[in-house]
Amino acid sequence: MHLILYRPESLIISVVSLTHDERESWRHAFYHGPAFPTMSKILLGNIALKWLRQIRSSARKEIYDSFFVRGPPTEVIQALVPALSQNEGSKEDHNIFCLNIERILVLCLIENKGVCQIVEEFTFSNKQDDGILNPEKSTFISRVAQLLASIPDKATMGAASALTSSSFFKSVVSQLLVRAEEAAIESSADKDGNEQGVLSPVFLFVGQVLSRISRRGSTGVLVAELITMIRNHLQRCVASDRKTIIPDMVKHVSQSRFWFNVVEALRDQHSIERLTEEMLRQLASQHISDEEAYWILWTLFNQSIMHMTVMRAMFIDKFLLWKTFPLCCLRWILHYAVFEFPPNSVMETQIQKTSNFLVTLQTLVSIWSKKEFVQSYSVEQQAYITAAIGLCLENMSKRELEMTKDVLNCILQGVTCKLESPIDLVRKMASAVALTFSKIVDPKNPLYLDDDCSENVDWEFGVLSPKRIKAPSHDVELGSKSKPCSRENRRNAGEKKAKAIRHDISDNRVKIVEIKSLDSDEMSGAATNFEEHCDEESMDIDASSDSSLEPYDLSDDDTDLQKNFTHLSDLAAALRKPDDLDGVERALSSAEKLVRASPDELRHNSGDLVQALVHVRCSDAAMEGEEESAEEKRQKALVALLVTNPFESLDVLTKLLYSSSVDISQRILVIDVMTEAAQELAETKIINKQQRYGNLISDTSLSWLVPSDRGPLGASPWREVSEPGSLLSWSHHYEREVPSRSGQVKSGKSRKWGLRKAKDLQVEGSKNKFPLYAAAFMLPVMQGYDKRRHGVDLLNRDFVVLGKLIYMLGVCMKCMAMHPEASALAPALLDMIRSREVSQHAEAYVRRSVLFAASCILIALHPSYVASTLIEGNQDISTGLEWIRTWALQIAEADPDTECTSMAMNCLRLHSEMVLQTSRSLESAEHSKAGTRALSSKLDNIIIPFANMM
Repeated sequence: MHLILYRPESLIISVVSLTHDERESWRHAFYHGPAFPTMSKILLGNIALKWLRQIRSSARKEIYDSFFVRGPPTEVIQALVPALSQNEGSKEDHNIFCLNIERILVLCLIENKGVCQIVEEFTFSNKQDDGILNPEKSTFISRVAQLLASIPDKATMGAASALTSSSFFKSVVSQLLVRAEEAAIESSADKDGNEQGVLSPVFLFVGQVLSRISRRGSTGVLVAELITMIRNHLQRCVASDRKTIIPDMVKHVSQSRFWFNVVEALRDQHSIERLTEEMLRQLASQHISDEEAYWILWTLFNQSIMHMTVMRAMFIDKFLLWKTFPLCCLRWILHYAVFEFPPNSVMETQIQKTSNFLVTLQTLVSIWSKKEFVQSYSVEQQAYITAAIGLCLENMSKRELEMTKDVLNCILQGVTCKLESPIDLVRKMASAVALTFSKIVDPKNPLYLDDDCSENVDWEFGVLSPKRIKAPSHDVELGSKSKPCSRENRRNAGEKKAKAIRHDISDNRVKIVEIKSLDSDEMSGAATNFEEHCDEESMDIDASSDSSLEPYDLSDDDTDLQKNFTHLSDLAAALRKPDDLDGVERALSSAEKLVRASPDELRHNSGDLVQALVHVRCSDAAMEGEEESAEEKRQKALVALLVTNPFESLDVLTKLLYSSSVDISQRILVIDVMTEAAQELAETKIINKQQRYGNLISDTSLSWLVPSDRGPLGASPWREVSEPGSLLSWSHHYEREVPSRSGQVKSGKSRKWGLRKAKDLQVEGSKNKFPLYAAAFMLPVMQGYDKRRHGVDLLNRDFVVLGKLIYMLGVCMKCMAMHPEASALAPALLDMIRSREVSQHAEAYVRRSVLFAASCILIALHPSYVASTLIEGNQDISTGLEWIRTWALQIAEADPDTECTSMAMNCLRLHSEMVLQTSRSLESAEHSKAGTRALSSKLDNIIIPFANMM
């Protein structure tokens, strides 16, 4: 560098050559003093706006751009980044100003590797200061890191793609980690220097930048670069003749100095948690091996977990008890933070379990064993903690289990509690833990509590994604899954069994099932086939060998000669004879057919037969392995009684539901029978309309009343008909016959009135008989459900019965959808499910049932009825429907059960549809009455509930 002096006459006086130290001194004085910021403002402002576009690109690169490129990146960042927030006159000038700054930032930081230069600058400056990191320098480093991380946020919409968050941070992290590794190698090679002091500003800068990137939502980009580099580092640590990694291999590599301290340098615990969680998930998505994942965690966290208690708490408390990860991530967490040895290690079976392992297992099982765990944790979280316990038990021996204090009692308590749950997945968790625990106690006799259990437990449990919506399961199995070996065991198992009923919220229509009966031709055909079969057998016997003529024992043939039951009284008497098991079995087989034959004595004996069927013990009468078949026959017989003689049978069943003489399985049987009977009454035989001669005139009325009987002479009265091709309709249809007039045109032209022939009405439809018996089904069982009696406690101990009861009431509402009876019974059901003990029940099973019942109410109520209640000022229905909306919103936002949240969203959807139909009914009523009289003044003050959901 030369210093040239001129006279005004442009004559050179002298030339002075500067030494290297003098040149660096002048350079430092210019760039680190006030001269560079002042010159930068001039170049970025006036020069860039007025003159830069007129300069050729080559000249701009050599003169203008080099001024910033040759400067220290720390000063360039401090001069350029704050300028992006300035306003420069017009919008066009501001865009030119910002684009020029962004171009220089890309040139300095990305193309010219400015981040690497920053690391070099901090390393060199600290060497000159004897490794002392004073507060002033720490503040400066933090400011540079803050400005560097804020560049993507301050970039304009038209900025280069290199300044987007993903691209910019990827380049920054890559430069930062690569140069920091090199700095670690250089400091380790310098034996005279203070390694810790030299690297302290580097670690501070790295930690500041990484934490700020994580805070700005780019943790995924950061982790992707971090995983790539740490995997390359571990590959360098493994010797060519070795396949596995040991700690000494990693420690002897010079770059490891940096990786051991990088997490500790972050200092921001929130950023560390986000980085660790994202790293675990990305490693799982890359299907990395368990051993490699373990050593990645060991390299990054081993030093910090020894020095910082909060790091161990993050792995053990948050990542095991509060977070949910894939199963492979759970294995990595357990091996690193709990077992403290790598997976598939040779010394795995020989290593003594640490106190940390026993304490962690004790904490897990103590939480898992509580009843509140099933109630307040989501199913995914329950499966995650259950898998953690199972993986811990698989790495324990019997001696180590005996050393623990309360693990045995907690496991037994937790298994018992979860086997009582009506949710099938929860019971599978209990079975898996019980199987693993039994292998520790007695490996030769594993305990299988579930038929689906295998020797190798799948700890994933097939947990569904939260985004998938599935109908809630009402599987209830209260008994043991093991096969009974004696009649006493079969009887006890039969008492505790209950069949499964599933909620189907996806299908809001009542299913139509055709109940077919055999006609005389079918009966005669069956008899002919049976006779031909007997003739063929007799011919085979005659043609057989002489051995067929030998005498045989006829002692067992008396069963074939016994008469079938022909009277219901005999049937009931046979069911009450526990000593005659064959008679009980024959009575169960004949009960349904005899009841559906509807004999004259049915009305008088139905109540007695209902009691006999409820109290009979099917497990005693049935052969081993056929208990479910006997239970099915009993249930079908009870359904037949309710369908053929509803009132008398319901009077007995509703009293037995809350009776102290029945157990929980019998209460569930009563509810299941009532549910199936309600559906069958609503799904009765398919009927065909008979052909009528003459013209019919039809009317579609918006009113609940039958149209007026006024009309021409000879017209028949109005009668309600079903809409062709549809089972449920938003309106009611009536028709009647009218006499023909001379000269009448046969094809109707009016939109509202039309003439059509009777043969056009010959369509199939169903006759719903359930609304007639709906009150008898619902009202008695809704009384006294909240009372605690001897052996009856629906709100607490018997919550399964309460859930199935509410489900049955919802099915009843759905079976009478669009009928006036639904409007009459809906307020009573709303009062029941609105009670705090029911709607806020601790068990998710009950809350699912309440959501199902609320959805059925929305399906069943006719919109015109809701509109009429609003016009009349009746607050019962409007208040109840508003409660459904607010409560469903609360469940959707805060309920821990995933299925409850999905059902709540479905309930809100049905609610919005109800609002839409109700508003249309109100508009139609207002339009139809506008020409005659004004609507009631109450309508002006009525606000349609939950209208904001539309």
